[in-house]
Amino acid sequence: MISEQNLPPGLAAPSESAAQYLTFTLRDEVFAMDIRRVREIIQYSSMTAVPHMPEFVRGVINLRGAVVPVIDLHSRFGRGRSDIGKKTCIVIFDGSREGEKLELGLMVDAVSEVIDISQSMIEPAPQFGASIARDYIHGMGKVGSKFVVILEPDRALDIEDMANLVEQAQSV
Repeated sequence: MISEQNLPPGLAAPSESAAQYLTFTLRDEVFAMDIRRVREIIQYSSMTAVPHMPEFVRGVINLRGAVVPVIDLHSRFGRGRSDIGKKTCIVIFDGSREGEKLELGLMVDAVSEVIDISQSMIEPAPQFGASIARDYIHGMGKVGSKFVVILEPDRALDIEDMANLVEQAQSV
């Protein structure tokens, strides 16, 4: 029988409330997002640039006939444009704007794995010292001896906020 004592720290026993998170890297940091918001992961390929967009909108891709904007998370978090590497991929994510469901692509350096993190192993976002805005962080998941930054996608990838930034960039 599986017990809490036999599991690595941060992983949940079957009876405990746990959620699954997709982990990915941005430079040297590990981030996670609720797997239920992820539709698919695709390999990075060229995209079409769209004029007059903020730096964080890298372009658009054609995903089975649908136009999907791709957000550069490095840039969205105020860190400049990300470099394209061999493991760069695009996480297709479900968002919504004014009640309408939208697909967004999130450009990340590499996708790592899907992990279970129990609710008891998620700490609140730090008051200071985080490398991204505190509003963008759901919490800090303890996984073994390390922490994983769990994103709050409704804030970090707020489509209304990003649409306002796009409109501002277009009016310049």
